[in-house]
Amino acid sequence: MGILSSPIEYLKGVGPLRADMLKKELNIFTFEDLLNHFPNRHVDKTKVNTIAEINPQTDFIQVAGRLLGYEIIGEKRSKRLVALLKDKTGILELTWFQGINWMQKNLTVGADYLVFGKTGFFNGKPQIVHPEMEAINHQTTEIKSFLEPVYPTTEKLKARGLNGRQLGKLTQVLFQQILAKDMAENLPADLLQRNKLINRYQAYLKVHFPSTIDEYEQALYRLKFEELFIAQVRLGLIRLQRHRASRGVIFEKVGNYFNTFYNRHLPFQLTNAQKRVLKEIRTDTARGHQMNRLLQGDVGSGKTIVALLSMLLAADNGYQSCLMAPTEILAQQHFQSLSSLLKEMNVEIRLLTGSTKAAERREILQDLLDDTIHFVVGTHAVIEEVVQFKNLGLAIVDEQHRFGVAQRAALWKKAIIPPHILVMTATPIPRTLAMTAYGDLDYSVMDELPPGRQPITTVHRYEQARAKVMDFVKEEIAKGRQAYFIYPLIEESEKLSYEDLMQGYEQVKSFFPESKYGISMVHGKMNAEQKDTNMQRFARGETHIMVGTTVIEVGVNVPNATVMVIESSEKFGLSQLHQLRGRVGRGREKSFCILLTGSKVSEDAKERIKIMCATNDGFKIAEKDLELRGPGDIEGTRQSGALNFKLASIVNDKVLLELAKAEADRLIEDDESLQQEKNIPLANFLHTQKGKTMWSKIS
Repeated sequence: MGILSSPIEYLKGVGPLRADMLKKELNIFTFEDLLNHFPNRHVDKTKVNTIAEINPQTDFIQVAGRLLGYEIIGEKRSKRLVALLKDKTGILELTWFQGINWMQKNLTVGADYLVFGKTGFFNGKPQIVHPEMEAINHQTTEIKSFLEPVYPTTEKLKARGLNGRQLGKLTQVLFQQILAKDMAENLPADLLQRNKLINRYQAYLKVHFPSTIDEYEQALYRLKFEELFIAQVRLGLIRLQRHRASRGVIFEKVGNYFNTFYNRHLPFQLTNAQKRVLKEIRTDTARGHQMNRLLQGDVGSGKTIVALLSMLLAADNGYQSCLMAPTEILAQQHFQSLSSLLKEMNVEIRLLTGSTKAAERREILQDLLDDTIHFVVGTHAVIEEVVQFKNLGLAIVDEQHRFGVAQRAALWKKAIIPPHILVMTATPIPRTLAMTAYGDLDYSVMDELPPGRQPITTVHRYEQARAKVMDFVKEEIAKGRQAYFIYPLIEESEKLSYEDLMQGYEQVKSFFPESKYGISMVHGKMNAEQKDTNMQRFARGETHIMVGTTVIEVGVNVPNATVMVIESSEKFGLSQLHQLRGRVGRGREKSFCILLTGSKVSEDAKERIKIMCATNDGFKIAEKDLELRGPGDIEGTRQSGALNFKLASIVNDKVLLELAKAEADRLIEDDESLQQEKNIPLANFLHTQKGKTMWSKIS
């Protein structure tokens, strides 16, 4: 137990009351927590501006002047304290809406103050709201030459005299108590040298109290690298442990099933990406360790063929396979497309979902136990306890983020040696996100579309052009094609979504009279059977138009649909727009996606629409989505401890992340048990951090 684990109340200037506030407001419980509460900016204390220099472009400023007086204006909620500060060039208004009593007690009229804050203008006059104030002591002429840190704080703490600068004073007190030995180095010396990184103590000292911007940059670089490197080492060790510890069935040969299908029934040439992924899967399944691979491929990249060839590989080695999809309609589509691909082959494939009739279900369960079924495709029904396999060797999970970890783990229990797991997703994941949030999985990327897939033309149209859009849809239908109309789901209100959809449905009917056009509709209030019937009617070409909310997303396959109109598209996120667009362009005909919006569109929404019109590349879109929204909002990563970095950002520090990963891989390859003398400090550090972070595990 070092000094850094001391409770925060023991730091001079804190005490029990302030400690309580720091714990509640900022999660600062120990000296180390305070050390890891980093400044969000630094102020050059040597630079004092004049009030006359403030203009509408000024951001943060520091001025010095005499307090002329103050008064309290308004009552209850509109109550505020307004003070006037004067220097030789003008007068500045200072305003407080909170902590008024405390400020009243502590302000001295006629005293000189150093004032810092964000400027604004009110009634044409400059003002600072909730400024940071420091009385000027004319007895001391010392000018602080370092850049003074200003820390993130809260209004409650400010009201208790713990503003962004006061927190800096506490950190200064802390640095008077700790020595370099209290903050032992945790990275190997050769790594520090190779990457020109300063030592750990200096990095912490200079990130808080730098003398120059250059010192601050060096310190920040070192600490960001440390965060990313430690994360990559952890993930690398988890991956290594899994590879070493988990037994897996061995697919030792490529046999008759695989070769017959590959040579005689493959409907098209495999892309290089598909070949590469198959090679990775073959290597994984031959090693005697359980495969745990994430396969990400953009909409239409041909993941189904890869899944089928992997299942045939399992069959060649005497093992059964199951493919689990999140919805009944998706399971049915997988079943239909696999059955049609295998129609010339002697392979038994069955569908098991919630609506499978009792007699058929009993028959499937028996055949799985007797090993007369090679492949079963299904929904959650596959993981029910009653479903037992004779010899399950491969489990494929489609659209993994729809399934919980526990549900995936239930598949493991279907065999004495856990089956190989292949997790597929059509949501492209930016490389930096995959390296952190999914870093404990091996992952494959399919970034190439099969031949014959045409890029989709995407355009943005305002509401005023609706009649032209409808005419275009009519032209496509006249050519024998079909169209989707998609309405946003308003998360807070099912009622509003439903009303919007119903209005939309009536509007579509007014342009496409039912005497001439068939229209299907799908929405959340329908039961599964109704939804399915309407989807199937559209899929069979019995209706021309499908009107729906976002239920028509992943995996719905109607090759004849060539137009998608997305209503109020400004309300959709980027990845959702891209997923929806992937429902068209699945046949040989040219396809179109029309993004309709109202006339008022926010800058963010304009940016999203611009990207959609510019590219069909899901990986570029995912990168942009990550930039616009940040990692915390990307599906499935919100809870991921792998992204809880204090300083590093996987959006802005891509290059540093690549470097940290390369260094982590190099270290683990050289010394996987971290027993070499130079790596012992790192091993000790990882041990002390256990339980402090929450590492994302996928399966």
